[in-house]
Amino acid sequence: MKFFTILHITSYFLFAEGLGELLFNGNCQTCHFKTKSISAPSIKIVQQRYKNAFKTEKQFVKYMTNFVLKPNSNISLMHDMIDKYELMPEMVFEQDVVEDISKYIYNEHF
Repeated sequence: MKFFTILHITSYFLFAEGLGELLFNGNCQTCHFKTKSISAPSIKIVQQRYKNAFKTEKQFVKYMTNFVLKPNSNISLMHDMIDKYELMPEMVFEQDVVEDISKYIYNEHF
């Protein structure tokens, strides 16, 4: 676990501008393609749905971080997608990694 923390910190300083994108591409894009829904909803659909619900970046990042670390269909705004693709599995990430990914998702123009 220390290795991943050190790697994350090092990556942050080396790729501060694109860290969220780098983390997204390396971890999330396996299931969440940017504009195509194949095995999970596209990240564009996720972004649109949750940006409509959470108007500030802070609210969006807090919700997405909590949801990714502990997926729960009761708090999801995407029941139609859960019916189609099933609930996202629980992921093993450190909170700051998910926050960086969530900030990228909030701010990116897919």
